[in-house]
Amino acid sequence: MKKEFILISCLTLLLMSCKTTNFNKHKEISSFYIGTMPSKEAPTSEGIYQSSIDSDGKFGEVTLIAKTDSPTFLTKTENQKYLIATNSTSQGALKSYKIDSKNITEISSTTTDAGPCYVNTQNGFVLSANYSSGSINLFKIDDSGNLSSLLDRQKHQISTPSKHKRQKKPFAHSCYFEPSSDNIIAIDLGANKLLFSHIKNNHLVPNVFSELEMPANSGPRHLAFHPKKAILYVVNELSATVTVIQKNTKNNTYQIVETIPTLPANFKGQNTAAHILISQDAQFLYMTNRGHESITVFHIKEDGTLEFVEQVGVHGEHPRNFTLSPDNRFLIVANRDTNNLVSFQRNTKTGKLTYIEQIKTPRPVCLLF
Repeated sequence: MKKEFILISCLTLLLMSCKTTNFNKHKEISSFYIGTMPSKEAPTSEGIYQSSIDSDGKFGEVTLIAKTDSPTFLTKTENQKYLIATNSTSQGALKSYKIDSKNITEISSTTTDAGPCYVNTQNGFVLSANYSSGSINLFKIDDSGNLSSLLDRQKHQISTPSKHKRQKKPFAHSCYFEPSSDNIIAIDLGANKLLFSHIKNNHLVPNVFSELEMPANSGPRHLAFHPKKAILYVVNELSATVTVIQKNTKNNTYQIVETIPTLPANFKGQNTAAHILISQDAQFLYMTNRGHESITVFHIKEDGTLEFVEQVGVHGEHPRNFTLSPDNRFLIVANRDTNNLVSFQRNTKTGKLTYIEQIKTPRPVCLLF
């Protein structure tokens, strides 16, 4: 009887061990794409890379999946079939790729104005923001993933002269299809404003309310839409601030609510703010600073205004971009100048971040699940 008990106990332990081992081998894994930015001083990146993150926040291998020149920003079509990448060069371009399970295949290419740094797509239209030329370009993408030639160009102008050395000419930095409306929103760092338009007969037509001037010397860069309210949040590169903007849905106008700093008052070093995202539950806003090398976390209050939560180091330099995992449990930062990706676990109740690990990646500047 004693021998039988011992035998049963051993078998039970063995079965439990097998189950545990099997579970660990089948962790949930989410793949993502990595856009890169080579330079003359550090020409290490060759194009678009791919990696993954598992349910513990650990990275998979980083692999090159498409050789292309300076793919600094990436987006996907709504049906998830095609990837669109910028070629951020003086002779700019967009390229489209067919997405396979472990690969991407180039389909088409189209010419943009100089220095495309942002691309967005919706309902078969494609927008590119072109930094060097201070313009927005409009294209189409068909059901087979082919990009059209240029349909229209929105050329930006400075309305209010600035003394800031980086605001002597327009520098378009991003462009968006506003959720639940026909509005196109373009952000221009050099012109220090947001521009509002809509698409009509394949052209970009200015809205009646066509521009919103930002606080002087702000240098707006990127924005994030509140998931549940008619509010948007703009990260300002030059002033390292975040501006909260309320939309009046009745007359399609916009008004600044507040602009708040993102750096400690005693910080005196060189810095430029970079990217901005909001959690799916609309409770927390995240943004990065290059120079201070940090992520700042804000709680989004019921009225949409912001409340500081914490600031954490990014374990690298020049955090140009970051993203949240599909389940919002993890935040991944792309540190361009230290050639590394860093994963953080996100506390969904407090918004706070806890460092997990990092992995070497050549000049990462864009992350896309």
